Amino acid sequence: MFSLAHKALLQCDPEFAHDMTIGWLAKTQRSFLKCTYQQDVIAKPVSLWGLNFPNPVGLAAGLDKEGQCVDAFQSMGFGFVEVGTVTPIGQPGNPKPRLFRLPEKQAIINRMGFNNHGVDELLKNVAAADNTGICGINIGKNKDTAEDAALSDYLICLEKVYTAADYVTVNISSPNTPGLRNLQYGDSLNQLLAGLKAAQLRL
Repeated sequence: MFSLAHKALLQCDPEFAHDMTIGWLAKTQRSFLKCTYQQDVIAKPVSLWGLNFPNPVGLAAGLDKEGQCVDAFQSMGFGFVEVGTVTPIGQPGNPKPRLFRLPEKQAIINRMGFNNHGVDELLKNVAAADNTGICGINIGKNKDTAEDAALSDYLICLEKVYTAADYVTVNISSPNTPGLRNLQYGDSLNQLLAGLKAAQLRL
């Protein structure tokens, strides 16, 4: 079944195939069809940051941007599932096409640009999940937010996701949001981290 579905999806536009897969997982993750992808993975527990991960291999942010499939991916045996990147308000991301296959490398080039429906929508999805494992939330800034106002976007997201997430990842590495990686350096980085740590102590 998997091989047939895989071949069919490879004939589709990459982003359409991704959206179809996420939609199917979201619909089946709490049904008997979950058995088609559920796996028993040998436990290799890791304790880190006060969290107990069932194994060290997790799913990074970017695949499930809206937190629609937390239960599906946890049932596949991942040690953690990280959802997002999410921004304070929804945004469409970069113009299409923005996802490209490299078949000879078995790889994909992602130029999505933080497309998402906003932090409130993601939180609704995470709250609806059974979420029996470790779930992290990856936060970013909106494309239209000026670099010197970036902290406010991250604070909005941090304050909203803090109680819903087992851990929070701050995304300042995407090359697809103009100016974002400038936050990795010097005073910009120091001010961002200081502001986020101060907020963390309050929460």
